[in-house]
Amino acid sequence: MEQPVVRPRSLTREAAELRSGVPGLSEHVDRFCALVERVDPLIHAFVPEPGRHGRLRAQARALAARYPEPAGRPPLYGVAVGVKDIVHVDGLPTHAGSALPPGVLAGPQAVVVDRLRAAGALVAGKTVTAEFAASAPGPTRNPHHPGRTPGGSSSGSAAAVAAGLVPLAVGTQTVGSVVRPAAYCGVVGFRPTYGRIPTVGVIPNAPSLDTLGVFTADLAGAALAASLLCDDWRGDDWRGDGRRGEDRRSEDRGSEDRPGEAAAGDRPVLGVPDGTYLERAEPSTLRAFEEWLERLAQAGLAVRRVPLFPDFAEITRQLQTINRFELARSHADWFARFGGLYRPETAAGIRVGQGVAAEDRAAALQARERLRERVAGATAEAGVDLWLAPSATGGAPEGLHSTGDAVMSLPWSYLGLPAVSLPAGRTADGLPLGLQVVGAAGADERLLSQAAHLERALKAL
Repeated sequence: MEQPVVRPRSLTREAAELRSGVPGLSEHVDRFCALVERVDPLIHAFVPEPGRHGRLRAQARALAARYPEPAGRPPLYGVAVGVKDIVHVDGLPTHAGSALPPGVLAGPQAVVVDRLRAAGALVAGKTVTAEFAASAPGPTRNPHHPGRTPGGSSSGSAAAVAAGLVPLAVGTQTVGSVVRPAAYCGVVGFRPTYGRIPTVGVIPNAPSLDTLGVFTADLAGAALAASLLCDDWRGDDWRGDGRRGEDRRSEDRGSEDRPGEAAAGDRPVLGVPDGTYLERAEPSTLRAFEEWLERLAQAGLAVRRVPLFPDFAEITRQLQTINRFELARSHADWFARFGGLYRPETAAGIRVGQGVAAEDRAAALQARERLRERVAGATAEAGVDLWLAPSATGGAPEGLHSTGDAVMSLPWSYLGLPAVSLPAGRTADGLPLGLQVVGAAGADERLLSQAAHLERALKAL
């Protein structure tokens, strides 16, 4: 079996170097393409692209001509970014991990790509996805253990960052497709509040749940990317160089005056959602989770255990009702025309969704609103700033036939809450684990700011 290929790179550091002109963009592109040629055959993170080198060289020349002076260069000047292959990019076909003709799936460039390019990024290429961001896995391997899954459906994006091919990659999450692969691959995965990054130009899975997110090596990189991609970003706790801003608290302006922000010294109260939800994790993962909680408590952070999802089985049923109905509706035309080209796992999900009644989906959406009110009330009553849970049930499963279990992300995705997965040690056999940190709706800035306390405490694991 191939050896691990894990070399994640700091987005903030690389962006700063490229803006300074060292290395130059031509050299940077040459290095990147040589790296992809050498490493990607081992992990298959990128969709194959004939002419990638020439395309990127031409785009780099145009970018360098547009921004000759370092002082005027945009935040992601020259940064190579992987984009999940359900996101439309001008000049690159969208396959969505499927056998459907690319012309059938074509569409205008996604808003998220417009924002990346406006920030100076180079689209390194399309990253592999499970078919239509569902459950039929692609060929991507886990860079830590190539015989194991990298997770999904954003498999290529997570693996590309873990292997150091790119410092930033875009993924999507319907249930657990950012948080879980981030954990399996040992990188940071940030899924913002539902709707915070527009999904215009992205092939839908379940539009009531679909959320764009990012993968980076560390939290500073995720915060930089979020500040450029999310609507109405309010935070200035993170600057473009990735360093923390000054503590902005004062007697006449507290953090409560600007929702979603946290001052640099703000220590969060951590909530643990006790009950049947956490019991879905493997026993060894729960033991590691308790060790993380102890470490965070030793770092001076308050930890409070709160019963939160006593009806977890019903929450699961409601999310699945929405997901299956909307998957079938999203693919109604394509499946009618090309159903024989769909993989069995995707086709089975669509057929189940075809049997879900519209009124059942409407009831599930109403149940979500009631749950949002209940969770917000419990959060306020307990005085919790951030909820904690394992990012996945355990380490990456063996084999490439499955992308793993998304259940640990399920309630938070159903609610549309922002979440970030932080690397948090390893299993006994060396597989990465992740700590899932969940914030309040719309408080993405505060989540990333406060999560820095946790990142520092976990780095020694």
